[in-house]
Amino acid sequence: SGAVGVLEVYLYSLSQESSSVFEWGQRHQGTSQNPGDKPPRQVEHQLSCETEWDMVHTVQFRKKPSNKKSKGSRLFFRLSDLASVRVKEEGWSYLVFTLRDRNMGVELPALHFHQGGSEGFLDCLRKYMLLTESTTDASLLQVSPHSRDMSQSFENLLDDATFGLITVQFSQDPVTTTLGGFSRVTNYLFDALRGPDAELLQQRPVGEVADLLNEAIPGLDINQQEEPGFEVITRIDLGVRPTVRRREPVGAEEWNTNMDPEGRMRNISHLKQTIFKGGLCHVLRKEGWKFLLGYFPWESTQEERSRLTRRKTDEYFRMKLQWKSVSEEQEKHNSMFRDHRSLIEKDVNRTDRTNTFYEGPDNPGLILLHDVLMTYCMYDFDLGYVQGISDLLSPILYVMENEVDAFWCFVSFMDQMHQNFEEQMQGMKTQLIQLSTLLRLLDLSFWNYLGAQDSGHLYFCFRWLLIRFKRELSFPDVLRLWEVMWTGLPCQNFHLLVCCAILDSEKHQIMEEQYGFNEILKVCVLTFGVYVCVHLYLSLCVCARLVGSTLY
Repeated sequence: SGAVGVLEVYLYSLSQESSSVFEWGQRHQGTSQNPGDKPPRQVEHQLSCETEWDMVHTVQFRKKPSNKKSKGSRLFFRLSDLASVRVKEEGWSYLVFTLRDRNMGVELPALHFHQGGSEGFLDCLRKYMLLTESTTDASLLQVSPHSRDMSQSFENLLDDATFGLITVQFSQDPVTTTLGGFSRVTNYLFDALRGPDAELLQQRPVGEVADLLNEAIPGLDINQQEEPGFEVITRIDLGVRPTVRRREPVGAEEWNTNMDPEGRMRNISHLKQTIFKGGLCHVLRKEGWKFLLGYFPWESTQEERSRLTRRKTDEYFRMKLQWKSVSEEQEKHNSMFRDHRSLIEKDVNRTDRTNTFYEGPDNPGLILLHDVLMTYCMYDFDLGYVQGISDLLSPILYVMENEVDAFWCFVSFMDQMHQNFEEQMQGMKTQLIQLSTLLRLLDLSFWNYLGAQDSGHLYFCFRWLLIRFKRELSFPDVLRLWEVMWTGLPCQNFHLLVCCAILDSEKHQIMEEQYGFNEILKVCVLTFGVYVCVHLYLSLCVCARLVGSTLY
């Protein structure tokens, strides 16, 4: 009939479904309206090459009307059903959405952006989901499923009248604000501190968990709700920061007193606490790190460790021989092997070159660093080598001075850090979410300030978490901090509390000087190492107040 179709695109929340929904509908000019209906908002549009559909240049966010029935023919889908978005160019951009398999892989009508705006639309979608480029098709953006915590509906948090912690941040960044609201769940706070294995705490009654939190964190207000399992955490007061003094490092005599005649370690819990308080003297690190990293079992005898070392030595050199025996002809037909070797050679030549163990041309330390990294590619084919991994190996090789011991200690360390370097980087995403949750609980005003300065995602902490402060601290401080963290005390995510302590020490300068995004980045990245000792001590204090630890 020649009627002009208008494509209206908006996002809203379904209160009953408790999920995000993407919907579009077709309206025709001349469609009658019910009395009392507001006149439709005029939308500038330009006819597309398709006779039925027209372009939309606006995106609206609103709640779904509860009583009014929608007009015209409508199609909608939940964002959780979206599998991929294909971006195409034909003089203008257009997007094609595909739903997941349970919806028979249906491909929805294309959205055309004749006057631009497709990138803005995708940026909007990225606030609600993770879009990653396909490794085989650059035009295809795949939707990565969120974790259970990530997919917690933000509609319920906003509609809860008793939940007064959500601020105007939501209008600027809904995802960050929503994730900050997860401190509403008591068990999530424990997850952030103790990691995913705290099942016993999660199994306790709600009232008992709340009592434990109140005992561990003086000044914490918890208002238990009628809905089972939920409380509102409205305030935390850390009180006066206690004085913390580091003890002397554990020496050879003290270490040997904790070993029985057959070489088994005794009083392991006490020994870990002692290491946490003062670290290890350098001459003990070569032996102590093997225990802390899990290469040597704490309960093993000296004879058992000797047999383990012989077996692991044979295994290491078998893997090393695999890449050493690759011929030039083979390498020509193995692009992945060439890429790993090339990247390793580049990184080795710029890793800790000011350290005497690695300085100078043709340094034997550099050769060992290269060989261990290449052998790790044979050990873990799936990961291979990713830029930054050399920073995690360098201190271990420096301490061990032996490629076999360094390799197996490094393997144990990489078991902890593996998710940081995987393609989806799920480990990094989880840590940034947990860090935001902790910072919000500790200092809501500072957390709000960072959000107002486009720094609420805490991306400036990315490198801190990725390689555990390796490039921020001096080399001796890295050795001390890492061995403290490897004790697993007082919680699995102690490094997040170190981050909070660093931010706490810098917040007054940042807020008083009204630093913006660039200034915050400069302070937190470039001037990090100035107050290293203060930062570490502050983290101990913060941790002591949070978990009520008796380690100090």
